Parts: sequence; structure tokens; C-alpha cells
Amino acid sequence: MPAQDLSKLQIDRSAKSFGPKRRPRWLKWAIGAAAVAAVVAFGAIRSATSPVTVDVATVTSAYPSQGFTVLNATGRVVAWRKAAISTKATGRLEWLGVQEGSRVKAGEVIARLESLDVAATRDSAVAAVTAAKANLEQGEAEARDAESAYKRAQDLFAKKFISESSLDTAKARAEKARAAVSSLKAAIGVAEANVRSASVSVEQTLIRAPFDGIVLTKNANVGDIITPFSSAADSKGAVVNMADMETLEVEADVSEASIAKIRVGMPTEIQLDAYPDLRLLGEVSRIVPTVDRSKATLLVKVAFKEKDPRALPDMSAKVGFLERTPEANERKAVTAVREEAIARRGDKSVVFVLDKDNKAAQTPVTVARKLGDLVEISGAKAGDRVALSPPEKLKDGASVALLKK
Repeated sequence: MPAQDLSKLQIDRSAKSFGPKRRPRWLKWAIGAAAVAAVVAFGAIRSATSPVTVDVATVTSAYPSQGFTVLNATGRVVAWRKAAISTKATGRLEWLGVQEGSRVKAGEVIARLESLDVAATRDSAVAAVTAAKANLEQGEAEARDAESAYKRAQDLFAKKFISESSLDTAKARAEKARAAVSSLKAAIGVAEANVRSASVSVEQTLIRAPFDGIVLTKNANVGDIITPFSSAADSKGAVVNMADMETLEVEADVSEASIAKIRVGMPTEIQLDAYPDLRLLGEVSRIVPTVDRSKATLLVKVAFKEKDPRALPDMSAKVGFLERTPEANERKAVTAVREEAIARRGDKSVVFVLDKDNKAAQTPVTVARKLGDLVEISGAKAGDRVALSPPEKLKDGASVALLKK
């Protein structure tokens, strides 16, 4: 076997390697940097397009008087002159001439009880007066005759034609006739007093309005039995309740700790809950000097300086106690919003108004005076929803997410 040439077994190190190539190190760093940049870019794009979370407030209508309101209180409208109309008589209600809301005048007959019995008693008393006067006329005639007989007896006695006893008899008859006349006159007085008493009884069957006012409630119907104190079963006391609408005022409960801020004559602004846009001027008329221990409040009476027919008894009302009487230009509502809703973008004041899809519209506004916790603005309208404390990244047209509370 021929000998092998071992020189041919040497490795040729100059030949190219057939294994995989190793990447340069700088290429790995470049790929990593590109990946990081992509992640950052994706996050920036997502952050820019994701909704901004904000709290929301509503543009509202406010009154300039809020800027100098010392204290607010709640209360009710009442009439300080009101009455439950009844009668001293007892009887069946025969006629009722009013309904709820009827306006009546002082002295006007608003209801009537059956009065046949008391009317008959009055007629009898009137007849008794007529009879007493007739008896008086008869007695006066007898008295004149007795006086004439007495004078004749005196003349005859002076001429010695009659005895002294006959003169005494004539004198006694004359005195008796004069006494009878006095008695008959007194009887006429008694009869006339009976007429007045019977007339009062008849008058008490007529129920009259004690003052000008409005009927608030109707408590009885025709056919009901009316008694003075409603003590009988199925009987009624007051026929109607009425109030003098010219005496309306507001009774407001003021905390004992705040009463030092209130003074008699202090100007107020009254807002009726039924008519939120109606503001009426008033003033403190009196402070009831009694503390409600259960609520630690005092009752403050506020009189209306401005009257409105829409104000009715028992309406709920809010009273603002003012430092001063508002001027004419401070009586109208203005547009206002919370101060934190106003942002600065460049040299402009803006608010971000949200539409129904919660997209923000940058709206320039003009800022005016401060009204308590609100600020008067122009450029937005009442009812608009606006973002509170809008961040710098909130842009025009951006979507927002409402902050959940």
C-alpha cells in the first residue's frame, strides 16, 4: 500500500468560511434605537389622540346682586292678615257665593245661613214696637184728659163747688196717667231693643268678608250645618279661609349664629321657587324675638317692596340679604361660569365648550366682574357645558372624557 502524502492533510486557512456571517455590533444598537423610537412615537400618537379627562361645569345665569349678598335663607310666603270666616249663628248653609280664588271686598256677603226662624223673631219684635207705640199714644191721651180734669177740679175747689177729696182724686188720676206714659215709653225702648237683638241674629246668618282679599280655601258646601265651634258631628266651623294679598311677606329661618348679620330695614332680594327668573326687592320688616330651640333659628319677616300677582301664600321662597340696594343695571341676569373654567391661550381668555359627543370647542370669552363663586362672561351662553381646569394639552376639537366622581 503506497505511503500517504501527509502534506495534503493541511488545512487551507486562506479559504473562505462557509458558516453564517456575524452581524456588526453597531447594527444591533441601531435596531434597538429604532424600536425604542417606534414605541415612543406610538405612545406620543396615542397620547395625542386619547381623550383628555376633565371635570365639567355648566354656564349659568346669575344676578349681580350675588356679589354683595351677605346671607341666603329659605322661607315661605305668608299673609300676616288672614282669617277663617265663620259665624256666631248655628244653622244650615243656604247660599255660598264664592269659590277658591274669588276676590272679595270688605263687608261683602259671601255666604248665608237659613234665617226663617230668626227673621220671624225680628218681625215679631218689630210688631211689638208698633203695639207699644200705639199704647203710648193711648196713654198720652188719657194723661191729657186726666190733666184737664185736675185743672177743672182745682178751679171748682177754689170756688168751693167740690170737696177736697174730689180734688185729691183728680190729682191722683193725673199722676197715675203721667206714670203710665213713662211706663209705655220704657216699653217702647224694650221693644226696640228686642228688634235690635233679633236683627243681630238675622245679620249673623249673613257671612261677610272682614277685609279685602282672596278666598284661599272653601271648607263648606250648601246644605252643611255651620256651628260656631264645629263641636257637633258632621258640622263645619269656618266656611272659607281668606287672606289679604296686600299683606304678603316672607318668613325666613335664619341661623342663630348668623342673626348678627341681619338688621331691620336691610334690603333683600326675594326669589320664588315657582318662578326662578323672578326677583323681587324686599326689606327686613321685623325679627321675631324667639329662638326655635329645635332648629337653633330665628324667624325673620321680610316685606315685599315690589309686588307681583304671581306671589301666593305658602309658596317656597329664597331670600338674599344684601349689603345695599341693587342698582337698576344690577337687576338683570348675566351669563356666568365658575372661575376655574376660564383658561388662558396666548393673550386670550377662553373656555372649552363640550358638544353632545364630548368634543371640546375652544371659545373666546370676555371676563367681567366677579359674582361670588362665579365670574360674569360674554361669548358663551347659559346651558353650555364647559371643561373645568382645562390642561394645556386640551386643544380645540379634542375629545374629552368626563371625570367620574
